[in-house]
Amino acid sequence: MTLSKRQQEMTKQNYIAETEQTLQYTIAEKVTQLFTPSSHSVSVESEMDLQVNTLVNDFLGEINTNTDVDLNALVSKFTDSKVPVEPYNFDSYVEYLANNVVAHSIRTSSPRFIGHMTSALPYFVRPLAKLMTAMNQNVVKMETAKVLSPYERQALAMMHRLIYNFSDDFYTQHIQNSQSTLGILVSGGTAANIIALWCARNASLGPKDGFAGVEKEGLAAALDYYGYKGAVVIGSDLMHYSFDKAADLLGIGMHGLIKVPTNCNNEVDLQALRQAVADCRAQNLHIIAIVGVAGTTDSGNVDPLVAIADIAQAANVHFHVDAAWGGPLIFSEQHRHKLAGIERSDSVTIDGHKQLYLPMGIGMLFLREPQLAASIEKSASYTMRKGSFDLGKRALEGSRPGMALFLHAGLNLIGLKGYEFLIDEGIRKTQYMAARICAMPEFELLAEPEMNLLIYRYIPEPFRGLVAKNQLTEADNQQINQFNQRLQKMQRQAGRTFISRTTKTITCLGEKFSITALRAVLANPLTTQDDIDAVLNDQIQIASELSMSNSLETAENVA
Repeated sequence: MTLSKRQQEMTKQNYIAETEQTLQYTIAEKVTQLFTPSSHSVSVESEMDLQVNTLVNDFLGEINTNTDVDLNALVSKFTDSKVPVEPYNFDSYVEYLANNVVAHSIRTSSPRFIGHMTSALPYFVRPLAKLMTAMNQNVVKMETAKVLSPYERQALAMMHRLIYNFSDDFYTQHIQNSQSTLGILVSGGTAANIIALWCARNASLGPKDGFAGVEKEGLAAALDYYGYKGAVVIGSDLMHYSFDKAADLLGIGMHGLIKVPTNCNNEVDLQALRQAVADCRAQNLHIIAIVGVAGTTDSGNVDPLVAIADIAQAANVHFHVDAAWGGPLIFSEQHRHKLAGIERSDSVTIDGHKQLYLPMGIGMLFLREPQLAASIEKSASYTMRKGSFDLGKRALEGSRPGMALFLHAGLNLIGLKGYEFLIDEGIRKTQYMAARICAMPEFELLAEPEMNLLIYRYIPEPFRGLVAKNQLTEADNQQINQFNQRLQKMQRQAGRTFISRTTKTITCLGEKFSITALRAVLANPLTTQDDIDAVLNDQIQIASELSMSNSLETAENVA
């Protein structure tokens, strides 16, 4: 029997429709299975875990810090912008990850990666990350994070007590009081610093005698009401760049961020700070806050916090300490004195993903006055109701994961003495590296380390005599800068070891020069003295190759 053309067309359309229906059913089934807990899904998940664990173990077991693949070659792997029509097979996707992502990721856990504030993590983070992801709590509100809210408050109170050390009665009163805020958990130090200045601005320009305050009326109206010509934040010129962002967001502009010079120890110049405060008063400028730094990003130095606290108190100004890096020195009996005065601050920033050895995405702001955060409180009928226990009402961020799981675990599984060991060891190893640098003619130590950050530079052989006599000219320093920049880039590209770089100002022959500094961060508990030696020897080897290359280029140019 021969089908007519019309019948053939209808059969073809029916076949296509049935195929599409089958495909849709297959996709629906596949996608639904991704969400459905069952004995089958547990078995599949276990297999997935095995595959991912293999990737993790291979990644963490590699001592090299990087692969030497060219960046352009990497970028070319990620140029397809089309979303796959059908769901990928997990095995295939893991293979894709292994070859294209994991293989070329920076091994921040390597004991020879000592150039950034990112380190190895304790093993308990990995299973807890799976637990946190599976529970998927949203800590903006009690309805989506019932127990995580008091759990988070407890962890923050534990840290608050280490900073301020108030009485048992104080913590009994405030730790779980919905009207009190001892700390705010955020995504990082940048958010914490912004919130600190936000609280300071709103509290100092708040409601008064019928005026609704800066929160409702805006900055211009608040300054006008209070009789100020402008508003400023004052701190050292080594403040973290997050304060530039804060000044922008709070409406004072970056010109409203007054950066006071630092001395030869990378600490704020107290005389200049006092003068800055006096000048602002004379110009009728409102000082929102004075910022002290406890662990500069470049070199880890700590401002004289006691003296700054005195200045802030005399001026009746909010005193904020950015201790994102150096804050965990509070765990160390040997080194805590370096943070003397932090307990007098009105607010403190600490980053959990730095020296608390927790994963990325944990920053903390601590407040001396439990009611201070009420100045930034926001509510909404559908989520954070006024008077509720919801943590999101006093924070910059809204929806966020239960990262307190890691903080609470760290405080319990590492503990006070465990963190003390980690801090003390990091500083001890930094002092070892500083001593090695001082003993090696190839290097120049640029600042005595106060904690576990170290800045130095490589000195090419023709300049070593001039360095010893402190007779380098600006032209000499420029050549040394260029050499160190190339050295650091070549070291990073080779991928055997890693040191970062920064720019510092030094004085030679009575003149100030901008120099390129190599920057070491000794935070990884797995880094040994042998690893430190390996990093320095790798730099010497690369510098030798670089010097030879420069000599050949010079010879070719002459010829």
